[in-house]
Amino acid sequence: MTSSALANQSKTIHTAACLIIGDEVLGGKTIDTNSAFFAKYCFSLGIQLKRVEVIADDEGEITEAVRRMSNNYDFVVTSGGIGPTHDDITYESIAKAFDLKLKLHAAAFERMKRLSKPHPMQPHFDWDTPSPGLTAKLRMVYLPHDESLPEETQAIFVAEDMWVPISVVNGNVHILPGVPRLFERLLQHLKPTLLPRLVNPEGKGIYRYLFSTPLPESAVAPYLTDLASRATVHGVKVGSYPRWGKKRNTVTLVGTDKAFMDSVIAEVEENVKGKKVTREDELDPAEGEE
Repeated sequence: MTSSALANQSKTIHTAACLIIGDEVLGGKTIDTNSAFFAKYCFSLGIQLKRVEVIADDEGEITEAVRRMSNNYDFVVTSGGIGPTHDDITYESIAKAFDLKLKLHAAAFERMKRLSKPHPMQPHFDWDTPSPGLTAKLRMVYLPHDESLPEETQAIFVAEDMWVPISVVNGNVHILPGVPRLFERLLQHLKPTLLPRLVNPEGKGIYRYLFSTPLPESAVAPYLTDLASRATVHGVKVGSYPRWGKKRNTVTLVGTDKAFMDSVIAEVEENVKGKKVTREDELDPAEGEE
């Protein structure tokens, strides 16, 4: 496991996957917004997000999914299941997936004591006195630990005013909380660490060009099939999306080769009888117009 972890820590990031963990998401109690944020985050950095999965707070589900994602993708993010309660089993499940033990992360515990505020409903809580409350809090700072790797590579603190670490397992699995404001802020602060490992270290993202066309998908399909075969070698994907109940549909070009995408704008416009737009609805008829 150590050799793969070392390789994963330094290799160029081409692809990503996101694992959303939580019974509350699958039960409809909570709406997942983290995967949508992560998709935009990857797009802005030029990382290809290849997979998003939502799974239960189940050890077997977590261990299977995280092993598979770590093997198949360069940058893996998990969201959820790292709180103080009995069903927050992400740390221990991911540790088990890679045959690791949990270990108290002393720096995380010290930051927790310094930066977290006592809950008003726990007025007598004391960090130095054993209690059920303290035991619950400690669940959040017992992290998967690989004895053969430097500790600083296994838990990253990305903001001075946050005690929550990003636990890194097998070199490419990044364990984040499910609370959206924490998930988003941690990822934003992680960005400088990722930039040197991107295909484009300047952090230029993926480009998405939209074309509004009055033609039905069946009419543009032959041309788009030909264009897609030519665009593939440039890493550009061609898409076609019907807009039900509207008078115009959308054709897309998505990729990092801006020069190629710019070179075919006029060609696409001519062949789909349309126009490059900034919004899908830009050329829609005004309400009441035919």
